[in-house]
Amino acid sequence: MSGVVTWALCRALSLVLLAGCALPAAAQDDAWPSKPVRFIVPSSPGGGTDIYARLLAQSLGETLKQQFVVENRPGASGNIGATAAAKSAPDGYTFMVTANPALTINPSLYRDLPYDAERDFAPITRGVMAPMVIVASPSLQAKTLAELVALGKSQPGKVAYASAGTGTPLYLGVRMLEEKTGARYTHVPYKGAGAAYGDLLGGQVQFMFPDVASAISHIRSGKLRPLAVTHATLLLPGVPTLAEAGFPLEVLTSFSVVAPAGTPVPVVQRMSVEIARAMRTPAVAEKLAAQMLLPVFDSPEEFRASVKSERDGWAAFIRRNNIRPSD
Repeated sequence: MSGVVTWALCRALSLVLLAGCALPAAAQDDAWPSKPVRFIVPSSPGGGTDIYARLLAQSLGETLKQQFVVENRPGASGNIGATAAAKSAPDGYTFMVTANPALTINPSLYRDLPYDAERDFAPITRGVMAPMVIVASPSLQAKTLAELVALGKSQPGKVAYASAGTGTPLYLGVRMLEEKTGARYTHVPYKGAGAAYGDLLGGQVQFMFPDVASAISHIRSGKLRPLAVTHATLLLPGVPTLAEAGFPLEVLTSFSVVAPAGTPVPVVQRMSVEIARAMRTPAVAEKLAAQMLLPVFDSPEEFRASVKSERDGWAAFIRRNNIRPSD
């Protein structure tokens, strides 16, 4: 009997000690965030990823009563910013808001990445999907996508297009169009979509395949001509989809949120919940709709699975077309 009592007392004492050890961690989780949070964006200001990151930063800052700072780290098709994020302390105060390349495209494009896209990041959420649009400078003689394709076939390489780098959907979308049609264009890479718009508006390059979010203001002002969109949108009445234009392509970009691997699981889970909550607020939902950004309310686990599937798809396309970083 005394042995049973002794065992019960020891067990009770151990539970108390365990509870005591858990208190600081729980208190820390409850206190997060207790200092400014950094959003690394591996692209230049003005692009769709940057727009989404700043919407999130403002909303989360208001809700969580802490400052969320957007830090743009463009270059190398997202590799510079992704490397900085991967090497950041996994303390719950650094996240990366990124488009597809850093997680799903660059692993198949670059042989010696300074980060591992699968092991170095903790998935938070897909965030939003962003329909894309082929936009042309008014100086381009092609008025439709069919005319642009005909021009690329009759005068290969004469027409130049801008992208945010070889590994970006802006580049790969055009490569998909080339693969499907046999047209050929000249690639002019920039550090980000925002940086490319200056030359596109000035006519130094003739067209681009960005997300609707970053292009919509230039389209509405009449400075750029939309030729086709990946998905139908009320923002662009009268503009055909790629399928309607006769060139169905499966290309879509997304803006996602990840953290450095090792970030505390409670912070990862809470960040996923807070982002979903932010996107459901009327103010943010209205702004997302205005930019044609489509919310994806997935969990970290669902996001991890979709990233793997997308990574496999891009790997096959890159191998099939022998795409290299220098292209």
